[in-house]
Amino acid sequence: MTQALIIASAKTVDNHGSLQHCLAQEAALQQQGHRLTELVIDPLSTPWLSELLPNHYRSGCGPIEALADARQLIITGAADAVVITGKDNLRSGYERQERLDLMAVYGNDYPLTQAYNELAEQFIQRHHSDAEQFRELAEQLFENYKRRFQSLTTEPLATDQLPDERWYKLITPLFRGVDCANPLIDFSGRILITSPTVAQQLNITPAETVEIAAVGLGIVAGDGQPYIDEIARYQHLEQAYQSACQQAQIDFAQQFRDGHALLEVYTCYPVVPMAFLLASGLVDQLTQLPAFLAQHLITITGGMNLAKGPWNNPALNSLIEMHQQLLASPTHSLGAVHGNGGLGYKQGVALLKKLA
Repeated sequence: MTQALIIASAKTVDNHGSLQHCLAQEAALQQQGHRLTELVIDPLSTPWLSELLPNHYRSGCGPIEALADARQLIITGAADAVVITGKDNLRSGYERQERLDLMAVYGNDYPLTQAYNELAEQFIQRHHSDAEQFRELAEQLFENYKRRFQSLTTEPLATDQLPDERWYKLITPLFRGVDCANPLIDFSGRILITSPTVAQQLNITPAETVEIAAVGLGIVAGDGQPYIDEIARYQHLEQAYQSACQQAQIDFAQQFRDGHALLEVYTCYPVVPMAFLLASGLVDQLTQLPAFLAQHLITITGGMNLAKGPWNNPALNSLIEMHQQLLASPTHSLGAVHGNGGLGYKQGVALLKKLA
């Protein structure tokens, strides 16, 4: 079976960065006559309940779903190359009220904050926890993200890089503003995927590529308030994680504990990373979380709270970062990227593996 390889990735964030490297490789593929398929991550401006067009993806799990399809297109020979693209100018492309209206995906009578809180209540009950413990764990998660965010620069974090003081106050009984994703960012990203044969024709060596070793997906029947109890079990997340590990024949949790792997957990609100750490076996119960977070960084970006979360594109941003950080790392050969769709009805886990 052939491999699906990421040969280029690029992004811009608030007009910083360039897509040119990826675009140049795409042009080279087309000049050589290769079949290039584009998979598109929908922006916020595409209504949440509108019909999904072919080769389009929506929700925070969308980029992981697109990666799964890209991998299959390459492995089956249905495409010579696939580019996954996403663009959303959340900071500059919308008026504030327009942005808020589009983000009210469950209607104005059921805001996301209420949905998150009700999901967390079910999760707490299922794990025999309580509100106090949950809030403490949410705070420790944020401090974990902040440690990673700080490590990405040699300078102390500027005041405008951290949330305003008001965001440290509770916005629901169970979490603060800083515990949730901050979407205010202009983002554009691309990931280019081919087979080893096509990569060789572009004079790209194995050392310049990262393999999509596996993608696991788990989906429940629906999203929103009627499905909170089922989502809160996170059996579909465990299924997605185990499927990815089985496909790749890799014990990711062990590789991560041993320091050979990087991880990007989806951090849109605290219950999601808690659920991932439990479903993956990185911790067996919530009481183990503080010690684990003290030893291990669970994002490579600083999370959606600090690195920002461009609506349907955070996992695309994470895949780009994972590709680039794996290539640059002398010690890490493996990376996992987690995606969470909607309130959590879709879960995806991608395992990326450095070839050399």
